[in-house]
Amino acid sequence: MYALVDCNNFFVSCERVFNPSLNGHPVIVLSNNDGCVIARSNEAKALGIGMAVPFFQIRQLVEKHQVVVFSTNFTLYGDMSDRVMTVLSELVPGIEVYSVDEAFLHLRGLEKLREQVENIARVVTKSTGIPVSVGVAQTKTLCKVANHFAKKYKGYEDVCIIDTEEKRIKALQQTEIGDVWGIGRRHRNMLEYHGVKTAYDFTLKSRAWIRSKMTVVGERIWRELNGQLCLEREDVDSGKKQICTSRSFGVPIVGYDRLLESIVALAALGVAKLRKQKSLAKGLYVMVQTNRFDDDMYKSSRFITLSYPTSDLAEIAGYCRKMLNQLYVNGLEYKRAGVIFQDLIKEENAVRDFFDPVDREKQSRLSDALDSIAGKYGREAVKIAIQGEGYQPNIKQTYLSKRYTTNLKEIIEIRV
Repeated sequence: MYALVDCNNFFVSCERVFNPSLNGHPVIVLSNNDGCVIARSNEAKALGIGMAVPFFQIRQLVEKHQVVVFSTNFTLYGDMSDRVMTVLSELVPGIEVYSVDEAFLHLRGLEKLREQVENIARVVTKSTGIPVSVGVAQTKTLCKVANHFAKKYKGYEDVCIIDTEEKRIKALQQTEIGDVWGIGRRHRNMLEYHGVKTAYDFTLKSRAWIRSKMTVVGERIWRELNGQLCLEREDVDSGKKQICTSRSFGVPIVGYDRLLESIVALAALGVAKLRKQKSLAKGLYVMVQTNRFDDDMYKSSRFITLSYPTSDLAEIAGYCRKMLNQLYVNGLEYKRAGVIFQDLIKEENAVRDFFDPVDREKQSRLSDALDSIAGKYGREAVKIAIQGEGYQPNIKQTYLSKRYTTNLKEIIEIRV
């Protein structure tokens, strides 16, 4: 059996841990530059505040109902995520971190399943302050279905277990096809056209029909919903095939040097993700853009195939400079930039090239040392000179909370 542990309203819950007075009040968290809503408390959802809605469109609603607003605090959220995953790893035989607020647990060998799972949810909340919902089933796709019920219906008390055929059928009959993990909008529209309204309808179709309409990906979903495990560890842990980091600047950037700093700072974020999943990039894409609402908006991009697969920031910064030399137009005010790492391969699959002029082993040791420093003192502790201040001063974060867990100057204050 597997379990999917999902942190409830994670970003909002992180803020509430250090400010309990927010409990019971509507709270939202905004994206970079305070642009759109990316997290909502249940109270905010009840007011009709939708996900990804632009903040300016709901400002009056926020003021009317005294909704508490926060800017994205990834430093805090990332550290709280690590704490949750550390607690989980100590409670079960195996764990696969799926996202910042989700993890699959291997429950093999656990007796008294419900009692153990309820204890997992209780210990995580007690140890971190983050409430979680748990869905348990034979396959990971069914775990997603179970977790949806655990989160949606209070009667489950945050834990839903699908351990019988009767429960599986009942759950699938009450799950819309668009809510199934892996079913996108295009496939949803196609399936609904063919009369497939629920997950159960989907399982009643023949395996051959599903494969003809949705290839092997759809067939895996079909098998998983029918209780056949297909998504093994490597399917979840294989890592992203593409890593993108992009930002809109609160204050437009004017000048080549400043723009280069911002692009390399974005590349540094991508490199951190690249190294975390132990991958190398074989292709790099850089994009710049002025204000999209201007009549004479300028947007341009370049792609380059790297001479050798790499995850070294200094080397990648050199490629960013080459591409920006081709993209930059003097005198423009740049509002957005982005860096995408493409054609990713695992480090262990990289083939050494006899003509490679770089000492990759030495480069790897240096990168490992930088990762260690960043892990202990934060991403800003050590940077390559070309990063400068990067894009950070240009991000609008009007409602930013403190970094309670990672900065001694911002630890929680208690008045007695």
